[in-house]
Amino acid sequence: MTRYMLDTNIVSYIVRNRSANARRQLSNLKEDEEACISVITEAELLYGLAKRPQAGQLQKSVHAMLAKFDILPWNSLAAAEYAGLRARNESTGRSLGNLDMLIAAQAIAEGVVLVTNEKAFAGIQGGLSICNWADDVK
Repeated sequence: MTRYMLDTNIVSYIVRNRSANARRQLSNLKEDEEACISVITEAELLYGLAKRPQAGQLQKSVHAMLAKFDILPWNSLAAAEYAGLRARNESTGRSLGNLDMLIAAQAIAEGVVLVTNEKAFAGIQGGLSICNWADDVK
């Protein structure tokens, strides 16, 4: 079973119809593949909605998308992975934003492939597996 954990930018591209490739990839998952998101991605999406309370259609679209995913909770395994990942990467001068580092650590702890269009993830050392479904977004 291959699990893909979609980063916030990928979910946003899908919801806003900004990436036909990401929509196609999500729609064409094989029987032995599934998509999920981090609770941190859920929080980021909900924060974006809280900043735009007047965006009724966007609110509906995001909530409909969230209902389709298994949302992975943050747990002690992810916390332990975060501690080591952040320490290793900071010692080599590499880092991510705080929420991105939490997502990366959770992806490693869960053994999932992180689907992102964020290039900064590529430089993270520590066993992070990534792919980009939104390579049609510049």
